[in-house]
Amino acid sequence: MSLPKIILKQGKAKPFYSRHPWVFAGAISKTEQSPPDGAEVEVYSAEGNFVARGLYNSQSKIQVRLYTWNPDQPLDKEFFKSKFQNAIQLRNDLGLNNNEVGCRLVFSEADGLSGLCVDKYGKWVVMQFTSLAMANRREMFADILQELINPVGIYLRTEKGIGKLEGISLQDEICRGTPPEGTIPIQEHGLQFMVNLTEGQKTGYYLDQRDNRLEAAKLAQGRKVLDVFCYGGGFSLHALKHGAIETVGIDQSASALHLAADNAKRNNLGPSRWILGSAFETLAELVKTGEKFGLIVLDPPKFARSRSAIEEAIKGYRKLNTLGLKLLEPGGFLVTCCCSGLITMDMMEQILAQVGADEKRDIQVLQRRGPSPDHPVAATCLESHYLKCLITRVM
Repeated sequence: MSLPKIILKQGKAKPFYSRHPWVFAGAISKTEQSPPDGAEVEVYSAEGNFVARGLYNSQSKIQVRLYTWNPDQPLDKEFFKSKFQNAIQLRNDLGLNNNEVGCRLVFSEADGLSGLCVDKYGKWVVMQFTSLAMANRREMFADILQELINPVGIYLRTEKGIGKLEGISLQDEICRGTPPEGTIPIQEHGLQFMVNLTEGQKTGYYLDQRDNRLEAAKLAQGRKVLDVFCYGGGFSLHALKHGAIETVGIDQSASALHLAADNAKRNNLGPSRWILGSAFETLAELVKTGEKFGLIVLDPPKFARSRSAIEEAIKGYRKLNTLGLKLLEPGGFLVTCCCSGLITMDMMEQILAQVGADEKRDIQVLQRRGPSPDHPVAATCLESHYLKCLITRVM
């Protein structure tokens, strides 16, 4: 039986021949055979040429996610298992797939599995879905994970905002094995951090900043450090390990600050202060007091979730970095991050240049960094290059 066909508009096939995996509604001319949401479909050019196979969702702006450009390759368990094997092999090669560290085993488009991320914490894994079609195949993916790595437990999580847009109605829950009792310890560059799979942010921890935390810490010796949007204290603890004289962490989540304080205690690190409150309001208060810092880390949540939000997001990043510069002593280091895929590295540098000019401060960009290597970037889908980290010196 033939698969339902998606016919593209005239002139819209080129990005998909080039293996970009997202077919937006605006590129589609017509849909044949009325496929149900989550169904496997074939995509054809306006001229009737086969382009790729993918999974369909009429509720999503990304109406088809593409997975294979081979017309004879079904999107079956064997196909997806090979994708998982390739992804896991990369993490093995990186030395990250063990029961001591946290690791992203599968990173959506970058591993050819658009709409699915899999994070491993010790002996447990978390599957997070941003695609209805992939969420509908969760039992198959759980089977594959059991066959390949046999975790003690598999936990399901859905990013609520994207889940609503995709039509995903899953509960966050254990789907295989047993849940952990409380938090799970993981090792990161010689420190131990506790991860809460059920209540923590993202899938429990910000694995993408692993190497940036270490790189920033190398600048902390003898300096007072401000860690904004600190969550579990990752940047703070690495700074203390590398000789910071004090760290101050800010977060609006009480549970995050409790976790940060517990992580500091477990690693016998200090002194540290943890401030509960809005980052913008707290930074403004610190400016009023005249307090200064030698190293400041700004690691905010995503400000731009859609193209219509880019302008407001830029204003937010400009305001945040302006407050950072006001608190940074001359010759200090500013580490500024952005996890909005719609905000490019060039845009971040332009924001810094404008803020530096407004504050009459000279800024030297020392490093342009991205996420840790278990979060690769798909060369055909630059949207997967979402995390930007600029390490700078400010005079």
